[in-house]
Amino acid sequence: MEPLFSTQITKYKGSESFICDDTLVREIKLEILVNDKKVGSVMATPVDQKALAVGYLMSEDIISEIKDMKEINELEDGMKISIIANINEDSLKRLNAEGVVISGCGRSNTANIDPDAINAKIIKNDIKFNKHLVLDQMSKFYTQCELYEKTGCVHTAKLFVDENTFFIGEDIAQHNTIDKAIGKARLAGVDLTKTFLMVSGRLSSEMVAKAVMHQIPLLVSRTAPTCLGVMIARKFNLTLCGFARGENINVYSAAERIYA
Repeated sequence: MEPLFSTQITKYKGSESFICDDTLVREIKLEILVNDKKVGSVMATPVDQKALAVGYLMSEDIISEIKDMKEINELEDGMKISIIANINEDSLKRLNAEGVVISGCGRSNTANIDPDAINAKIIKNDIKFNKHLVLDQMSKFYTQCELYEKTGCVHTAKLFVDENTFFIGEDIAQHNTIDKAIGKARLAGVDLTKTFLMVSGRLSSEMVAKAVMHQIPLLVSRTAPTCLGVMIARKFNLTLCGFARGENINVYSAAERIYA
């Protein structure tokens, strides 16, 4: 299924009106099945569905390693993703028992939102990032996002590996963008502990929790974090940066990883 949809609209410019073509982004309900059982559904943009499913399941610690997956299939014109894998049954039970609808603009469940329930160790990575590199990558961010350029209707995420390697996630739901970018990187065998993650929207608790779950040392946005987002970042020693625009950046936690 194509992620874009063309339709005719009536457009007003000043005192004039006219009929023109417009491009919209599609929205689907994506079902995720693991070992032939439905784990959940997410409202999503129909692109990179496999990466989204992998990223989501690994964010929730239902799948620990890519090698645990035996098979992944896209079904019903991309409306379903079916994965056969060795899974963490306890994590799946926790998702079913404690999952909450997260505050992103799609509808999805997570059980990693509670700082005391995140199954990840404190980030002890001593890697450092140059402030100018981070801001330069943020300035290029939107120019590398095709769906955003065409529609202006999606959130975006970018996982930076090096000057020549990065992974983009685009979706109507902000949290899905992280799962897509991380899912692509995981499938490519990237060591996430040496990367940093950029997102287009607010740094809410579930966004921060996903970075922690994957041991990504730095998370950056051009907008603000929430209080709980900062609390989680500080608890797990994640470097959290907001308002990264132009030459400015706010560092809310683990500031020692950023140098000028």
